[in-house]
Amino acid sequence: MDIFNNTTKVVKDDLTKKIKTGSKVAIAAASFSLYAYQALKNELEKCDSFRFIFMSPTFVAEKTPKERKEFYISRLHREKSLYGTEFEVRLRNELKQKAVAKECAQWMQRKAAFRTNVTREGMNNFLVVDNPEDCYIYLPMNSFTTVELGCERGKNISNMVTRFESPFSREFLQLFDSIWDDKEKLQDVT
Repeated sequence: MDIFNNTTKVVKDDLTKKIKTGSKVAIAAASFSLYAYQALKNELEKCDSFRFIFMSPTFVAEKTPKERKEFYISRLHREKSLYGTEFEVRLRNELKQKAVAKECAQWMQRKAAFRTNVTREGMNNFLVVDNPEDCYIYLPMNSFTTVELGCERGKNISNMVTRFESPFSREFLQLFDSIWDDKEKLQDVT
């Protein structure tokens, strides 16, 4: 077990050591940012597969009846975070967004798969790195952004993330796999 405060000890630095050639990465989180991809680009290129579950319905047609609309919380914010959160403004201001988006799209076509939770049921948020010889889980991983990786400062007072090794991490990987394979709960949005 290891604890990251994302100030002096950063999750991104640990992931650069744990993601190796042949790794399989699985994430259940609220949002995906291409700037988080950019921060781990070299490592994600090495991995065999990258699976991502959006924890709430994202990139799917709305099924909310019109009369209930006043109680509906828009998913627009989650979907916009693909292009960077409010804390990733510095990266957007470097005018690299188009180039990063192109690289990320090419990587997604080769290695990534995205599914969204189409139910209103909640689920745990975490990141798993599965290597043939070991397995690691990072939690909580609320979103796959540079803030959660510890590259940027967010609006939270603290941003602690804990890493567990096998056998605990294997249990979360089995949970992820069982949800991933459930076509009634998830829809492909790759």
